[in-house]
This record gives sequence, structure tokens and C-alpha cells, in this order.
Amino acid sequence: MRKLFIFFFLIKAFCLYAQDRKLTVSKDGTGNFTSVQQAFDAIPVGNDAPIIVYVKKGIYKERLSLAVGKNFVRLVGDGPLNTILTYDNHTGTILSNGDTVNTYSSASFFIYADDFTAENIGFDNNAGLSAGQAVAVFAQGDKLAFYNCRFTGNQDVLFCSAEKSRQYYYNCYIEGTTDFIFGPSTVVFQGCHIHSKKNSHITAASTPQASRYGFVFMDCKLTGDTALQNVSLGRPWRPYASVTYLSCYMGPHIIPEGWNNWKNPSNEKTARYAEYNSTGPGANPAGRVAWSRQLNDAEAKMFTLKNIFTNWLPPVR
Repeated sequence: MRKLFIFFFLIKAFCLYAQDRKLTVSKDGTGNFTSVQQAFDAIPVGNDAPIIVYVKKGIYKERLSLAVGKNFVRLVGDGPLNTILTYDNHTGTILSNGDTVNTYSSASFFIYADDFTAENIGFDNNAGLSAGQAVAVFAQGDKLAFYNCRFTGNQDVLFCSAEKSRQYYYNCYIEGTTDFIFGPSTVVFQGCHIHSKKNSHITAASTPQASRYGFVFMDCKLTGDTALQNVSLGRPWRPYASVTYLSCYMGPHIIPEGWNNWKNPSNEKTARYAEYNSTGPGANPAGRVAWSRQLNDAEAKMFTLKNIFTNWLPPVR
């Protein structure tokens, strides 16, 4: 009888554990939690099995952090225009502990965990146009993947922030003003819509010299607000910045020379900027700066997910 009791206890515990692998967040109280951070806090450090955090439709104003060790989280929403995670964090703000917010601490959502995926979610920093650096997502963990997500803000929207981090963005919308995709990570943007809201710069990569790939845009669409005509594809935050656009549509807002040296001619000797098969009114191979490259067919074929993300392929969605 005792063995039978233990058996049924273990079965019940297993069923409860299986049920707990999905946490639901809803503002109306119909889920497990009413805030996203509450759900993140419930995930144990050292988590080693997939867990879904489903966030129902609504606008959640929270400064979020997914800590180191809270791995294998799959964050799912009801659509990037329906489930929105936002906050107004920005540089210059004085925190309760007296610290002043800088670029690295200015995000709405900090992702320190590995093996994270997000689907059908909107990520936003609503600090406003005059707030300066105001990151929507600080993506530091390794093996991060985003599907059908939306990243909105102004300056410094998406901070791909760790040198060893590998990140994948598929069918995502990213908009901002200045350097709104930046950092040292190895990142692929596939089938994404990149929208500029100011005559400024799209990328500010800080790729380490030892990293073969930095930011790679595949089959993306680059657009800008009406009347914009002075937007660069990127400027080097660090000397060996690497950015490549493959088969991307470029609107009329892209400058003929394509790239910017960040007022430092020495960057022209080290920055690794390239294009292949660009189309649209902003595509101008003959007019690009001499220190950028137009790839040939053989070179372009080397840009595969397998080659770029050594020992990792993003999950299929």
C-alpha cells in the first residue's frame, strides 16, 4: 500500500510539474500572474527544461529582467501589436539607489539568460524622442531568437550587447532614430523590416576583431519616414565593426555612399562593411564609399546560418 501511495504521489507531482511548464500572465487576473516580472521571478535559477511564459493581450509597463541561469524560456504573446512590454527607462535617470542610468542600464527589458526565444511580442521603450539613449531590449544571453516581434523606440533601441552572444531575428519589425541596432554580438536579421525615423544611422556595430561575422541582414526591407534622405547603413562604434546586407531592399532614405566613418578616417582601414544584391532606390553599388565591399556570388554563399552561428541553429518556428 505504501509503495502504491508513493507511486501515485510521484505521478501527481509529475503532472503538476508538467502543468507548471507553462506560466500565463494576464492583466485581468485570469492567468497565474498579473505581471511579466512575477512570472520571471517564479522560474528557478538553473532551469534546464523548456518553459513557456504566455503573456495575454495588453500593455505591460514594467522594467523587466530575465536573470542569468533562467534559461530555456519561450516568451509568447498574442501578437506584436497586442502584447506590448514597455517602459520609459533612459540615460540620465537617477535610480532609487542613487545610480545614474547609462547606456548599459537604460533598457526596458534585460535578457541575461541563455536559450531564450520570443514570439509575437512587442518590445518598446517609450521614454520619448528627447530622452537620449533608451534601449527597448538589452540582449546579452547566448542563443537568443525572436520571431514576429516588434522593437520600437528612438535612440539605441536594440542593444545586442555581448561579444559571445549569438542572436537571430526572423520576420521582426525594428524602428528607431540613431544607432538603433548596436553592439558586439553576432546577429542575423532575416526577413525583417528596419524603419528609420530620423536622418541618422541604422547600425552601430562594435564587433570584436576576432569575430568573423557581426550584424548580417538577409532579405530585409529598409524604409524611412517620409522626406528622410540622409540615413546611413551604419557607422562603426568600434574599429572592426562588421555589418553585411544581403539581398535587401533599400528605400530612398539611404545615402548614396551608404556608410559613415563616425568622423574618424582611421575606422575606414578596419571596419568591415559589405553588401550583396541590394535593390531599391537606396541601392547604389557604384556610389558606395571605397572602403566598403560589394560581395561576389561565392562570398555571399558563405553567409549561412550554419556558418555564422557555429554549433547552434535557431529553433524552427
